[in-house]
Order: sequence, then structure tokens, then C-alpha cells
Amino acid sequence: MRALVWGLVLATATACTNSSSSSDGGPGDAGTDGGAGLQRIQHIVVIMQENRSFDHYFGTFPGAEGIPVDDAGVPLACLPQRDGGPCVRPFHDPGDVNGGGPHAEAAAIADINGGAMDGFLISAQGGNAHCTDPNDPGCLNGKPIDVMGWHDAREIPNYWAYARAFVLQDRMFQSNASWSQPAHLYLVSEWSARCTRAGDPTSCVNALDAPSPANTGPYAWTDLTFLLNRAGVSWRYYLAEGTEPDCRADGDDTCVPQTQLASVPSIWNPLPNFDTVKGDAQLGNIVPLDQFYVDVKNGALPQVAWIIPDGEVSEHPPARVSTGQAYVTALLNTLMQSPAWESSAIFLTWDDWGGFYDHVPPPVVDSNGYGLRVPGIVISPFAKAGLIDHQTLSFDAYVKFIEDRFLAGQRLDPATDGRPDPRISVRETMGILGDLREDFDFEQTPLPPLLLPTDAGP
Repeated sequence: MRALVWGLVLATATACTNSSSSSDGGPGDAGTDGGAGLQRIQHIVVIMQENRSFDHYFGTFPGAEGIPVDDAGVPLACLPQRDGGPCVRPFHDPGDVNGGGPHAEAAAIADINGGAMDGFLISAQGGNAHCTDPNDPGCLNGKPIDVMGWHDAREIPNYWAYARAFVLQDRMFQSNASWSQPAHLYLVSEWSARCTRAGDPTSCVNALDAPSPANTGPYAWTDLTFLLNRAGVSWRYYLAEGTEPDCRADGDDTCVPQTQLASVPSIWNPLPNFDTVKGDAQLGNIVPLDQFYVDVKNGALPQVAWIIPDGEVSEHPPARVSTGQAYVTALLNTLMQSPAWESSAIFLTWDDWGGFYDHVPPPVVDSNGYGLRVPGIVISPFAKAGLIDHQTLSFDAYVKFIEDRFLAGQRLDPATDGRPDPRISVRETMGILGDLREDFDFEQTPLPPLLLPTDAGP
């Protein structure tokens, strides 16, 4: 039904699937050494931040598919307001704190508006003005017009520096067209569902927007750690302990952010609810973020790592952009100054669009997505320096890359993974999905670290 509402044409997106560009390399370069060269990657690290669209952070990045402008540099789009006031064009926003807008399923449909991509202001101005938790995806955060604002190297110099030095992906779409909880589920399992019986995958049904409102689970379908554990591949889920929003219902007027702990299931920490993680005795692999620094120092970084923020460093409105950038820079500086750098592939992204404007209609691959475009950056000694990757990608590409490197191409496919579940699609096999190996050249002279100050910005 959503495909009809959005009215998007898959053929258009498919035509862009295998397109890449760079000042010094073209599409397919990585394929010359994609098989043997991939073995040079010993560590895959996914850093997930929160709630920023591509146009919001990189809409004016040179060479990227950014905000369309006329010959005078004026943005072509001018979006309507809910009260009928004058339309608003995208504008430079120097603010370190943003409000954003609603970003659940209904907001995604409204923002996309059948492919017109003009519903962002109307959604933001229709948010819940009475709720007290600004992290609730249904809240009005007090500054609805700032969903049309964009940042550039003046506010996020380090993110722009990483994009220039390594690979920027300008067609990275959120896996699901909804908010943080299902986005984090897709990151580790390729599905968002609601299950009624622990240990019984057949009890799971598709649930894009509300898989487990109280974070109680159970999550009985198969997640990626099940395959990793079975293959003897080491993994850890590093979680910054602090606070996290812990409510969902758009009708809630109050919602107090809850304590976020590695041992407690929550919106950004779904793995403790998975039957597979419990059954494999892998709960100990979900650890506080401090353990990341210990592991890197001791040469114990696992083969697969996810790094998840707390509210303060997440960039999730109203968290400060500068605080999130400083946190990410510290993570990357730590990796780059360690021996692990020489064999790492680091993927930096943001979990959903946060209500911020983006002009590219997302392709429809199944009833859950794709969602809206978010920034994606690839950082590695083997990344093609200066490449802007125009392949159509989603978080599913991270799972596929992990499977290709460490699992000989095994997929989270109920027909082949030995643990059937009723998931609605096998996302890694979608023909529209690009190949992250195209972002690497394993025959090049490895790129040096790019150490940046943690206090960069306005």
C-alpha cells in the first residue's frame, strides 16, 4: 500500500544503482581486487549516529547529489507551511542545536508526499506541541522551520573533511521508513517485527513502526550475530551508557528519557531482546562504550563492531551537533592511532532523517522501505580517496559487506540460514542494492590516518 501512496518508480532508482564517480577513479575499480583484497579487512566498524538527513549535512557538498539550485544558487524547492504562510526554501543554519521534526512512519509518508518531497514543514508544524520529551518522534521541538536548514563545513568541518579524504555516499537510504527503534533492528537483523512467543520465529509479524513499544521483546527472528557466532566471528556492540528516549506513542504528552545501559534492552540497544543472542550466550558481547577504548588499546578489537551513542553525543535533536562530531572524532582518532587502522573498514551513518528536509525520493523495495536519505561515509586505508559513491545503498549494505567478508556470502535468508523466520524480504539480495566493495581499492597505497581536533566547529 505504501508503494502506491508514495508513487515512486523503481526503474529510475535502479538506473542509478551502479553509478559511482571520483576525480581519480571510476566505477568498478574495487572489483579488480574485490575477492582477495577483501581479506585485507580484519575489522568492520559501524558507527551509528542519530537523526540527520543527507541534505541537512551534505546538501551543499561539491559534486554530491545535493539541494537543487538555479543558476544564481537559489534553492529550487520552496515548501509549503501548514498555516498557509509563505513557502520556505532550504537555508544555511549555523545553529548547533536543532529541533527537527516528527520522524515515524506517518511523518515519512507525509514528508515524501508521493515523491514530491514537500511535506517536511507541514509535518514539523503538526507535531505534538504538548509532549515534554524532545526525543519522542512525534514531538514538536519548538523550531519546526529548522527542518529546512542545512549545515556545511562551518558547523561540521570534521565530517566534511572525512568526506573529502575518504568516500561520501550520496544515495544511502535508511533501511526502514520510520524511526530509531526499527532502524536499529534493521542494522543488526534486517527486519522489524513483533513476536508473541519467545523462541518461536513463526510468531513474528511485520511491524514497521512499533515492534516492541515497551522494549520488552521478545525478538524471536534471526539476527546477524547468530550467523557470526556460528562461524566463529568475533563481535561486540559498544553502547554509550547514559540516557535514551524510551517512549514511542505519538499521543503521549509526557515521556522521561530513560537510563541506557548495555545490559538493558532499549530503543538503541535491541540485541539483549533477541532469542538468538540469549541462546548463544552472547549477552556479554553487548558492552559499555568504555570497553571500546580498552579493546583498541589492547589489540582486542573484534572482527565486527557496532558503536552506538547515548542521547548527549547522538546528534539526535536537541543534542548539540558539535558534541556528536567531537565524540565521533574521538572514536576515529583512537582507531586511526592503533594498529587496527591498517586493516579496518569504518562505516559512519545516521539512523534516520529526523524530520529534516531531503529532496531525493526513496526507492520502494518492500512494505518497510527504503526510508529517507541519510549521510554515509566510508573511512579506511583502502577507501577510494575523494570518491562520491552514487550507488543506491541502505544499511542493508553493511550487513551484506559483513556477510561477504566473514561469512562467505551467507545471507539472513530463512531458506538457507538454518533458522527460518517469516521476514518479508531478504534485503541483502535486492537487485537495487549497491555493493560497498566499490568504495575500496585494495591495490592502492593505503591512505594515512586523518587525525582531527575534537573541538572543531563553530
